[in-house]
Amino acid sequence: MSETLTLRGLIEKRGASRVVEGHITSCAASRDHQRFAFTTGEGDVIVAHRSDLTDAASWNTYAVHDGPALSVAPDTDPHGFLTGGDDGRLCRLDMHGEIEELGKSRRWVEHVLSYVDGKASYIAAAMGKQVELRDATGRTVLKTFDHPSSVSGITFDAKGKRLAASHYNGASLWYTQSKSNNPRLLEWKGSHIGIAVHPQGEALVTAMQDNDLHGWRLSDGHNIRMSGYPTKVRSLSFSANGKWLATSGADVVVMWPFFGGGPMGKPPMELPGAGGALCTRVAFHPEQEVVAAGFADGTVLMIEPATERVLPVSLGGNGPISALAYSADGCMLGFGTEEGLIGLVDLAAA
Repeated sequence: MSETLTLRGLIEKRGASRVVEGHITSCAASRDHQRFAFTTGEGDVIVAHRSDLTDAASWNTYAVHDGPALSVAPDTDPHGFLTGGDDGRLCRLDMHGEIEELGKSRRWVEHVLSYVDGKASYIAAAMGKQVELRDATGRTVLKTFDHPSSVSGITFDAKGKRLAASHYNGASLWYTQSKSNNPRLLEWKGSHIGIAVHPQGEALVTAMQDNDLHGWRLSDGHNIRMSGYPTKVRSLSFSANGKWLATSGADVVVMWPFFGGGPMGKPPMELPGAGGALCTRVAFHPEQEVVAAGFADGTVLMIEPATERVLPVSLGGNGPISALAYSADGCMLGFGTEEGLIGLVDLAAA
C-alpha cells in the first residue's frame, strides 16, 4: 500500500512525502549524501535518491528483512546502507539494490553503526548482550564486546577510537584498537535506554527508564544528573560544537548547556514546541547550531537556539515522529512516523 498525505511547511516546496506499510523505525543518509533510507516494521527499506527527492513515487522499496527492520546506518561504502532486523540478520543494501547478509544472530540486531575516516573504518552491530565490531567490509568480526545485560544503545566517539554502549546499571566504553577487551565501566544503578557522546569527548550521557538523564564527565568520571522530564527520553543529540545537548521527553525541546560549567547546577533551556504535543525525536544539524525536532502530532520543526526562530518543516502529519535525521552535509532532512509516513526535505536551497 502507498498513499499520499497533504503536508504544510517547508516540505511543500522543497520536499515530498509518502505513506507506506508499517511503523518507521529509523532513517539515515548515505555517506555520499545522495541517498536517504527509511526502515519499516514490515522489514522494508525505502530509498530515495537526492536527484529525485521531490518525486516520492520514484522512491524504491526493498524487502530486506523477514520481520521488522530495526535500524539503519550509512555503509562504510559511500553509496549504500547497513540494516539490522529482528530476524537476527545484519545486511548491506548497495546502490544497485543488491542485498548481502553480513551476519546472522539468534538475537535481534537492534543497533547498527559505522565509522569512517582516513585511518580506520568500522561497522558495529548490537544484538542482545553483545556488540560485534567488524572491519570495513562487514564480513570480518574484529572483536566481540560482552555486556552484563542487553545493550540498549551504541555510539562511536568523534575519532572512532572508542565505542560506547548503554545497558542496565550504566555504560561501557570500549577502545576499538586496544589489544585487551577490558572496557571502562561507568556505573549508575537503573535501566539505561539510550546513549550519546560529547563531540569533543568531554562527557557521556545516557537516557534512563526513570524519566531522566545520567551523565559522566569522562576526564574524572564525575556523575551528572539531569532530571525533571514528564516522560522517558527516547532521543538525544549533541550540537556539533558540543555546546548543547538536545533531548525529547517533554512538550518543549529541552536543551542542556555543556559550557560555562554546565550542565551541573544549571537549568536547561526550553525551545518552542508544537502546541503541547510531546517531543519524540531530536537531531542537531551536523554543522550549524540548528536543531530539528519531531513531535507526537507529526509536526517537524527546525529551531535556532540562539534566536528561538522556528521554521516549520512539516505540519499536518499522521502519528508520532519515530525517526529523524540529517544527511552528513546538512542538505537533507528525513523523518518518519509510527503510522508509516515518510518525508524528505531538500535544505540546500533553504
